[in-house]
Amino acid sequence: MALLDGKTAVITGGAQGIGLAIAELFVAEGARVVLADLDGAAAERAAKGLGPHAAVGVACDVVSAADVERALETAHGTFGSLDVVVNNAGITRDATMRTMTEEQFDQVVAVHLKGCWNGTRLAAARMREQKSGAIVNISSLSGKVGMVGQTNYSAAKAGIVGLTKAAAKEMAHHGVRVNAIQPGLIRSAMTEAMPRKAWDQKMAEIPMGRAGEPAEVANVALFYASSLSSYMIGTVAEVTGGRFM
Repeated sequence: MALLDGKTAVITGGAQGIGLAIAELFVAEGARVVLADLDGAAAERAAKGLGPHAAVGVACDVVSAADVERALETAHGTFGSLDVVVNNAGITRDATMRTMTEEQFDQVVAVHLKGCWNGTRLAAARMREQKSGAIVNISSLSGKVGMVGQTNYSAAKAGIVGLTKAAAKEMAHHGVRVNAIQPGLIRSAMTEAMPRKAWDQKMAEIPMGRAGEPAEVANVALFYASSLSSYMIGTVAEVTGGRFM
């Protein structure tokens, strides 16, 4: 039997990158998925690519609780259940503290931290009623060590870890498991557009000597979403190739 046979998952930021890689693996393991993304049209296109009756795409601004609630309701209304939520949506507005605007700080904290809080609390409210469910929050290595030019992003991603641990303690006796993933340098259009000097500097910090692939983050999300991690809550998995151990 596939690891997610008969399960329904909502993945925010699911139209591309790590979110889409998670969706692809979840579908391959028997799940039905709702791709919730700020770009609703992109979410619908991505959903079509996952195959008939396997996925739907919806527009969703994770800062809006009403939008997140609609995405969760879509899962239940379309597929009949809500079993897994992956809070993956995110943005970057990198700048040094000297040049970062309040708007840039507020935008990043809102999307990452409030968005993750919305997804976690609203999913947990539904899952506690059925006494089961898994919530996977995507943090970042930046939340562990802090990165220059990312006081907003590093703060938000560190906050996700604290949120995950607190929520895990609140929800454990309801049968709902909450865990987090901290990816490191993952190959994507955004990271490959870095200046060569910046890329080489990051690569020099990775003992495995290579960037990660979105599918390698997806594998860990599958582990947390499935019964393989049935006795794990409040944990943080680093998918970094050993960078900043």
